[in-house]
Parts: sequence; structure tokens; C-alpha cells
Amino acid sequence: MLSMVALLGSMSSLTIAAEPIDTPEIRMAIQKATTRSDHEAVAEYYENAAMQMQAKVKEEKDLLEQYKNKSYLYGRQAQDLQSHTAALIRRHEQTVAADMQEAALHRQMASKLDGSHAASHRQSPAM
Repeated sequence: MLSMVALLGSMSSLTIAAEPIDTPEIRMAIQKATTRSDHEAVAEYYENAAMQMQAKVKEEKDLLEQYKNKSYLYGRQAQDLQSHTAALIRRHEQTVAADMQEAALHRQMASKLDGSHAASHRQSPAM
């Protein structure tokens, strides 16, 4: 019984961690991003978050294998644990994809800023 409570407690913290990144700090950084390095920093933040979430996906997949291979240890809760864990995996994978998409967007913005900055320097001496 005690191990089940600990297991469910750890799962509830994973559910909270699966939320897409949307903190006041990152929102402020995105709003203030005007230079190439600003956008690269935001992209790096999202890439790091995606890597951390990918590690959670691996942990959840290992846990799902445990639930499938040793379902007799979990009794009646085995199927519930398997379906809950599979849902967490899907949610984490969606978060990884969203974070990587956001990182790619900011990398693209950074490269456009770099290109427009270089173009303005080439045109300015002609004036």
C-alpha cells in the first residue's frame, strides 16, 4: 500500500512537469528578444527543455515496460498504470515536439535578424 502511494505521488509530479513551457520568465524573454543572441538564447532554452522532457519519455517507456512485463506485481491496477503511463508518454512527446518547434522558430528568427543586419551594413556605405 505504501509503495502504491509513493508511485502515485511520483506520477502526479510527472503530470505537472508535462505542461508546456510557459513561465513568466520565458514569456518576458520572448517579448524582449530583439537581437540574434536573444533569439538564440530562447531557442537554446526550448531545446534544453525538450531534452529534459525526452529523458522523461525514456523513463516513462521503461516504466511502461515494467508494468507490461511484471503486471502480476501490480494486481488490478496494472492496466490502469499501463494506460496512464502510455498517456503520459504521449503528452511528454507532444511537449517535446512543441518545444522543438518553438526552438526552430526562434533559430529562424535569429538567422533572419543576422541576414537583415548584414544587408543593412552592406547598403549603408552606398548612401
